[in-house]
Amino acid sequence: MKDYKKHFIIPAPPEDLYKALTNAATIQLWSGEPAEMSTEPGTEFALWEESIVGMNLEFEEDKKIVQEWYFGEQEDASIVTIILHPNKKGTDVELRHTNIPDEAYDDIVEGWNNAYFGALIDFYAE
Repeated sequence: MKDYKKHFIIPAPPEDLYKALTNAATIQLWSGEPAEMSTEPGTEFALWEESIVGMNLEFEEDKKIVQEWYFGEQEDASIVTIILHPNKKGTDVELRHTNIPDEAYDDIVEGWNNAYFGALIDFYAE
């Protein structure tokens, strides 16, 4: 199991970015894929045609998102924590993803950098 931590600067205010990460219709706008998402803790979510699925654990509006991502039958939960900090250029996003299975690590890191936050940076830079 591996952990991944990174900061991203997104050229949008935290409240816009929070909506982009938690509203199914907005997720579809920047990802190009239908999404199932709710800001209700204990609800399941699905992104990118269910290539990412999990459980929503905690929300702090415009500030924090905590999710468990499912990777089959692993013992330790894989937890994603996204913290949004206001920044003069928009939002400083602090990403922490724990307990990523070794065989999925490279794909997950590429996904975070390109498909997820890379797409958000492109979306707000337009």
